[in-house]
Amino acid sequence: MREPPSSLAWLDDAAARHPGTLYARSIAGTVRVVEPRPGHTVRFGRNRPEEDPEVDLAVGFDDEAVSRRHGELTFARGHWSLRNIGQQVVRLPRGRLVFGTSEPVDVGVGYTPLFVKGTGYREHLVELYVAGHRGRISTPAPGTPTVRPERWPLDEEQRLVLVTLGQDYLRNQPDPRPWSYREASELLRDLYGKQAPNKRRVAKVATDVRERLGDSGRFPYKLRREDPGDPCDNNLLHNLITGLVESTTLVPTHLVLLDGEEPG
Repeated sequence: MREPPSSLAWLDDAAARHPGTLYARSIAGTVRVVEPRPGHTVRFGRNRPEEDPEVDLAVGFDDEAVSRRHGELTFARGHWSLRNIGQQVVRLPRGRLVFGTSEPVDVGVGYTPLFVKGTGYREHLVELYVAGHRGRISTPAPGTPTVRPERWPLDEEQRLVLVTLGQDYLRNQPDPRPWSYREASELLRDLYGKQAPNKRRVAKVATDVRERLGDSGRFPYKLRREDPGDPCDNNLLHNLITGLVESTTLVPTHLVLLDGEEPG
């Protein structure tokens, strides 16, 4: 059943009470599958459904970099999975990329956005929602308080070290990466003299925060090595800083610490 998109009304439906119900939405429309049977498949791509019976949802219909049939969602063994059948990658949350050669990826219960790579910097959004046993998602009533991001506790030293390591993120640099422990310690020494944390201390502070937040089970990105014997992956530090910035635990005003002052 194809419907025009309309705010959150695409989810505000009694059908969403049925576990497994799938909603898929792009700017071109919405597809709803209620109580799917094994083998049910929903396909999306550049072709419009009225022109191509093999496509259920148009996405990137004005972008030749999007394949005419780009991806498919299939219901089997009680859950939905995504397969990329197009030329361009499909990006999922947390930077996960699905290629045409990738195995199908499970789509969990709840909301999942996916992005189809297009021409240049264009990306085309497909919003997915899979109903679970808790029923449909609800639309907040007017005046409902905004849910604040979870901000993570940091002491003064931890904040100073992480701002130094993550200053490129706070300066909104393109493709930011963490400063090395050596670079950070040298900058801090220039700013604060002998009392500044050295390279070993910078590494320990960052590692302690990463492990503590990783142990919380609530941090949105991977912070732990798969094998404790593996060398520490710089990507884990990138994940830590990314999560701290996205949660507004670290914000650009904290860059005042690199002037040798406390933030106001």
